[in-house]
Amino acid sequence: MRVLVVEDERNLADAIVRGLRKRGMAVDVAYDGDAGHEAAFVTRYDVVVLDRDLPGMHGDQICAELAASGTLTRVLMLTASDSVADRVAGLGLGADDYLPKPFAFDELVARVQALARRATPAAPPVLQVGDVVLDPARRVVTRAGAPVDLTNKEFGVLSELVKARGAVVSSEELLERVWDANTDPFTTIVRVTVRTLRKKLGDPPLIETVVGAGYRTVSP
Repeated sequence: MRVLVVEDERNLADAIVRGLRKRGMAVDVAYDGDAGHEAAFVTRYDVVVLDRDLPGMHGDQICAELAASGTLTRVLMLTASDSVADRVAGLGLGADDYLPKPFAFDELVARVQALARRATPAAPPVLQVGDVVLDPARRVVTRAGAPVDLTNKEFGVLSELVKARGAVVSSEELLERVWDANTDPFTTIVRVTVRTLRKKLGDPPLIETVVGAGYRTVSP
């Protein structure tokens, strides 16, 4: 899951980023409206957590432009105002959800996760290929009934490959969906992660390399 946080209160923004990353999400951050607008239209995010009152481009304008673009990206709007009129105005601009400050972090996470489910084509609540079962909600993976202990990135890669249902997923796509903007695009981190993932999943092999194209799952 890829998330963009656009918030000018740096301490709050950084706290949100750290918390979401601990939940296994790939998170980028922008501290003003201009940077947030650029990021939102350069990278395909599942969810944008967007403050309304931003320096530079106002959050309302970013929200309206995202809604008008037809993107599948969902917008969770944050604001210090909790008035009904303010909430109605934000939703009228095209926001998918609205959360007043201050907020409970667990509620923010729950809302981001709910919006992310709407940002991508519907997938079964539990994913399976062969004898490997992946439960995204509980972040649990088993093979032949035995638990498989994966890091957040390994879980993210496996999830993207299983959701593709045998279609090839390129390294570039995995890098965009599982890692954040701070990752070097020329890194070998995807190849390394796939290698350790294969090792943890064991035999028979579940992930196949398609030379020059990427990776796909195969049913043993």
